[in-house]
Amino acid sequence: MLHSGELRDLDLVMSERPDVSANDLVKNSNLYREFQAEREEILKHKWIESEKVGYDIGFERALTDWIIKYRSKWRKQRQAQQPASNQGN
Repeated sequence: MLHSGELRDLDLVMSERPDVSANDLVKNSNLYREFQAEREEILKHKWIESEKVGYDIGFERALTDWIIKYRSKWRKQRQAQQPASNQGN
């Protein structure tokens, strides 16, 4: 969910750049990039765990398992890799 400050920024950018769609802005946001990176990790986990058991475990099971086992450590590693200027966004 966007906060009020982010919404004001979005409105400002949209008024300055009429050629840029809201969809483009969302796709280029840090929040969306983090969501995509996390989703990719969950899909990798789903594939690995499905291969281990010999059948598709499904996204929901993979999501739950990944959150419980790996999310915290993964996020800490991601935050440590990001430049200090991006960590506040």
